[in-house]
Amino acid sequence: MIIDTIYILPLAGIGIGADLLKAIIEGKAPIRFDEIKLNLISIFELQAKASKLNIPPSRVVKAVNVILKNFTIIPYYKPEIIRCAHELKEVIRDYVDRVIVATAITLREDLITEDTEINKAKEKIKKEYGITIYTYNSLVP
Repeated sequence: MIIDTIYILPLAGIGIGADLLKAIIEGKAPIRFDEIKLNLISIFELQAKASKLNIPPSRVVKAVNVILKNFTIIPYYKPEIIRCAHELKEVIRDYVDRVIVATAITLREDLITEDTEINKAKEKIKKEYGITIYTYNSLVP
């Protein structure tokens, strides 16, 4: 399962309503930590968001270390991800979001995201690439 950036934000102390990692710990989500993959670009997004919110760098460093130790990280610069992200430009405007979706497509993994634009395109993505896109509420009862 590929997870979007939003779900790693709590590791840096950034509160979100859809705390997937907490749901996994509590046994409420039908996935395990060892099944989680994310694109390296999500770590950059985490750092940028934390900086904007003035989160102490020490907390961000700890979050990054936890992510690197516990999750599979996929490089955004893999040629197949770059090509797929380019193909998605008519469907998803934001390049970082395209990279995250392209990661799911190239690995043939489902994706969980709260992103509105990605969720609007989920049927098209399912039809063309065979990838299911979930939201927190569709995955966690």
